[in-house]
Amino acid sequence: MSFRLRVLLLVTLVAVSATSATTWLSLREVSQQIDESATIDRAQLDQVSAALFDYGSRHGTWEGVADLADDLSHKLGQRIHLQSEAGVVIVDTDTMAGRTARKVGNVTALIDPRPKLSPTRLTADTTTHSIRSYRAGATFAACLARVNLGVTMQADSHGVPTFNLDPADRDKTLGDRPGSMVAAECRQQADRAGASTDLDQARVALCLTETVGSSEGCLAQAFTDQISAVAPVPVRVYLGAGGYATPVLAIGPLLAAATVVMTIALVGTALLSRRVLRPIRTLTAASHRLGDGDLSNRVPVRGNDELAGLARSFNQMADSLRSAEERQRRLIADVAHELRTPLANLRGYLEALQDGVIAPGPELFASLHDEAVLQQRIVDDLQDLALAEAGQLAYHRVPVDVAELLETCRTAHRSRAEADRVELAVRAEPATVHGDPDRLRQLIGNLITNALRATPAGGRITLQAHHAPGTVVVRIADTGCGIASDALPHIFERFWRGDPARGRHTGGSGLGLSIARQIITDHGGSIEVASQVGAGCTFTITLPAMSAT
Repeated sequence: MSFRLRVLLLVTLVAVSATSATTWLSLREVSQQIDESATIDRAQLDQVSAALFDYGSRHGTWEGVADLADDLSHKLGQRIHLQSEAGVVIVDTDTMAGRTARKVGNVTALIDPRPKLSPTRLTADTTTHSIRSYRAGATFAACLARVNLGVTMQADSHGVPTFNLDPADRDKTLGDRPGSMVAAECRQQADRAGASTDLDQARVALCLTETVGSSEGCLAQAFTDQISAVAPVPVRVYLGAGGYATPVLAIGPLLAAATVVMTIALVGTALLSRRVLRPIRTLTAASHRLGDGDLSNRVPVRGNDELAGLARSFNQMADSLRSAEERQRRLIADVAHELRTPLANLRGYLEALQDGVIAPGPELFASLHDEAVLQQRIVDDLQDLALAEAGQLAYHRVPVDVAELLETCRTAHRSRAEADRVELAVRAEPATVHGDPDRLRQLIGNLITNALRATPAGGRITLQAHHAPGTVVVRIADTGCGIASDALPHIFERFWRGDPARGRHTGGSGLGLSIARQIITDHGGSIEVASQVGAGCTFTITLPAMSAT
């Protein structure tokens, strides 16, 4: 069975299972969402109705309710429309937001904040008193609400509320008057409005003369009729906007969609298998050619998917192999170049000695010996660099006192510095790192040697060390000739010399900085260089600090 057929059968099985499960889950989810939406709408309607009912009951008016409606609208994310039973719009959050008012929604409730007089043990005097009391109280509450003073409400035994100024607003300043003074003026207006009228007494008396049986129900209705002039009118609140279809559960479209998805999955699988197999075959052929030594072969990269990423990775691998081969060739060429001239010189001197052209002497033998030692050093440095880059350079890590390490390096190079009349100074804080002291001494010594070569008489080389967060920073700064900015990116390359003309005569192999960078990298640190021609050079080494135990 071919790979394409196996994939097709597997995807068919997965598609059938997935579409069946998805259809069932979708039906279940839609049903739950419809129920949850209705529940949420009802809960929000109850919350809005309760808040509006409390506002109307407490303030005796719908004036100022716009702020409450706006707060509720932002809190619930719902459009709120409030209108009287006569159709007069009291507030609409669409209009408040600067939008055209939409049709009202289907989620609605009637809010009647007028108090209901309890018909139990009602008398004519009680009813008349309740009418007068509520009329005065509602007028007082509305007056306070208009000047933004808080109102407290408490119902009596018959359910008629009494209104008072919120104690928290007694000292509230309105203009140049305290809230208590404004409330007193509102109370005077309320007392005038609450005075009993002949109409009140006539309406109550009507219940006593024309009602057959108990008059308590008539008295309760008389209370409602007589307070209508001052009580907030009943209103209807609407949530949301209309004009949208009510969600229904439709099975047919889901089944049709499932069939379409299954068909697309099968067709897509056939195309996908072809799309996958073609680049894989290309990669396989390219891998064989790469194994045969053809490092120039590359595969085309199309798109940004995983197959394109695989092709890109293959090309990067081939580029890395070719770069490694080129680096190896360059290294061999560099080594041959470095060794060719000195070996030719040695050969020339030896042949001249053999032919008797020049006379042997101590100075000649010393020069030949120094040249041989230099070539040996190049070979040793190459071996160290190869081991370091291969991760096989041996390190014996112990706690290393950086200040002591710098002082040791200064002592080792002091005689040469004095001979060159260069000041070699150490300024180091106590700091400890975990590393190989010999290798660290080797790289710092190499940097000091380079600095001594570059620093003229009367110059200064400073070895510094200090703590940084989680690290120890070591700096080797000199006042030498410096390095040109265009040469800085190359200083860590093999066989690079700041002054190629003098490199072999001063004993440099051109590998010291490459080895130094690898040693620092193996210690988990980094090395950077900053330089300016004529102002000197500063190498900054950052190593992980050893945590105190």
